[in-house]
Amino acid sequence: MQSTVLNISLNRDSEEPIYRQLIRQVQTLIDSGMLSAGTRLPASRDLAKQLGISRISVVNAYAELRSNGYLSAHAGRGTFVSREKASNNPITAPQRAIQQQTNSTQSIRDMMRLARKPGVINFSHGSPPKEFFPVRHMQDAINSVIDRDGADALSYEVPEGYLPLRVAVRDYVRAIGIQCRFEDVLITGGAQQAIDLVLQALMSEGETLLTADPTYLGIMDIAHARRVHIQGIPIDEDGIRIDALENYLHDHHPRLIYVMPSFQNPTGHVMPIHRRRQLVRLAERHQIPVLEDEVYREFRFDGEHLPPLKALDESGMVIHANAFTKMLLPGMRIGYLIADGQHYDRLVRVKQAADISTSGLNQRTIHTLLERGVLAKQLERNRLELRRRRDAALQAAAEFFPEGTSWFSPEGGLYLWVDLPHDGPSAPEVFINGIQMDVAFAIGSMFYTSDGGTHAMRLNYGIHSPNDIREGFRRIGDAWRDLSMNYDNVQKSPML
Repeated sequence: MQSTVLNISLNRDSEEPIYRQLIRQVQTLIDSGMLSAGTRLPASRDLAKQLGISRISVVNAYAELRSNGYLSAHAGRGTFVSREKASNNPITAPQRAIQQQTNSTQSIRDMMRLARKPGVINFSHGSPPKEFFPVRHMQDAINSVIDRDGADALSYEVPEGYLPLRVAVRDYVRAIGIQCRFEDVLITGGAQQAIDLVLQALMSEGETLLTADPTYLGIMDIAHARRVHIQGIPIDEDGIRIDALENYLHDHHPRLIYVMPSFQNPTGHVMPIHRRRQLVRLAERHQIPVLEDEVYREFRFDGEHLPPLKALDESGMVIHANAFTKMLLPGMRIGYLIADGQHYDRLVRVKQAADISTSGLNQRTIHTLLERGVLAKQLERNRLELRRRRDAALQAAAEFFPEGTSWFSPEGGLYLWVDLPHDGPSAPEVFINGIQMDVAFAIGSMFYTSDGGTHAMRLNYGIHSPNDIREGFRRIGDAWRDLSMNYDNVQKSPML
């Protein structure tokens, strides 16, 4: 029996290992119906020769595809597409793109699990340090709530949220320029649920979400889970580029734009006021809703606060998402959405279907902390400490990172976005070597919707003390130099 020629295209510059690319593309061919049940695949030696890769890459890929039920092997006959996994209903082009996006970062995420070993100075986390949390104040607030409200604190709240907390949120955002009613406030289980509710309420499977490239990893996770196509728009030092965004809108019809205007995760960039206005006007002209994520807004320790997009919105196109989790207690999972009536009712229905309501005890506890002024005091303390740690990170980067490395000084947030020299080892290579030296960081390519970030790192300086920052950055520099010594003399072969 003649074997089928596979239409496979490999990217040798990608951080994704060659064998993982091969697995992903064969799965896509099978899921799409382009490879039907019983189709014979090329022998491992023949496919390796066709693609110009090592045979072991093909052998490993075939083995994993067999273990996952996509292929079956018959001694003396060859390797065939399994009948269990073969699709009789080819997937659409948007579905295929979503599937490829989902699979492309999996190998990098698998690699990131190595950072969990004990003793590693780990800069990959996305949260503030535990010592920032007002544990004693929270304990007192919980006791006060239970003493005051009894069983009511443990019952279901209405889907919209605990009324006094919604009023407090209204008053809080009015102070930063957002004119809204408490009826426009929806309490959520953290900012992540807030984002998820918006995607569920406004988007259908296969529709397109626009975002900056690179972007927040969580929005990509939600988009993939909801089978939504996510399209990255290039950025510059001021955030998402309006010219590139406008060019895309001329030819396509996305359903939603997601941005993080203040201290964007992962880059730390702040969108200036003129670009915020441009974005709001563009969204209004094209009638495309904008979801703004402002979870890092209060982590500013230099410069002046800028109005959120929602404060500039006169047409109801902006949905504002924020949370008290990053500022106070991540584990409490209390966030909120502010949306006008055209979107609000739908969001409430989706929220009610998702979990009925957010924890009443947690909502009442956060409200009590706000009433007692704990938030304001905690923020001031945290800002001072974050500035100290930011300064330590900048000093250590200048001292230990190789010549040709680039970064900028963030005015707030938690992250330093670093680009290593492009003529040296890539970020994944440095990561693997760094793990042996007990240091880790977030690999930049994870935050891109497509190829990008080959030599980028996201470093959470906020989570470590200045001494640990200095030691960790020294180890990263050593990991890079250790690789670069022989880098030019070693042929770059695919990661197996």
